[in-house]
Amino acid sequence: MYTLYFYPGNASMAPHFMLEDIGAEFQLRRLARETNEHKGAAYLKLNPCGRIPTLIDHDAPGGDLVIFEAAAICLHLADAHPEANLAPALGTPERAHLYQWLIFLTNTIQEGVLTYAYPDRYTTDPDGVPAVKMAAEKRLTDMFAIVDSHLERRDYLLGAQFSLADYYLLMLTRWGRNLAAPPRDLPYLGASVARTLARPAVERAIATEGVPAPFY
Repeated sequence: MYTLYFYPGNASMAPHFMLEDIGAEFQLRRLARETNEHKGAAYLKLNPCGRIPTLIDHDAPGGDLVIFEAAAICLHLADAHPEANLAPALGTPERAHLYQWLIFLTNTIQEGVLTYAYPDRYTTDPDGVPAVKMAAEKRLTDMFAIVDSHLERRDYLLGAQFSLADYYLLMLTRWGRNLAAPPRDLPYLGASVARTLARPAVERAIATEGVPAPFY
């Protein structure tokens, strides 16, 4: 049994996709971002960063296991449910490539999206905000292009095998929908995320969260 603290369209979306895919019993706990519930004392006891998401694994050995950071949650779910086949076996080259792409998505693209969306957080000079946003958009365009090139002869990031990294890529593609050159328009990346978007787990999660169309 799991509890996922979420907000529609936030970084909780990739773990939500996975929970739907795995088929394990879970409950969603929607945080009221409108009133900054994720910054309140009760939530900060679970996630001291005050960010979304947080997962509680109620069946973990030793009692409730609390995990924050979306990528860490995704990896935990994949390891706890190997039968779902959302991550290659430990110690294989494919597993190494999963780590590579997941960390690229989190450390490079996700960080770039946050810089683009919240440029004021990355400078103490109000006059510098437009330049921060412009630089972030240029970097994002370049980084999404790297993913597109990689997918030229592949259905998914790991090739023919679908993995949790593809759920993460779909989430970040949605976040890039307002860029001047949105990643959905890249030919190979666009085709890959369209395959992911068509998965029943994704359709269920989007419907549950009430994310409006168009998704990305």
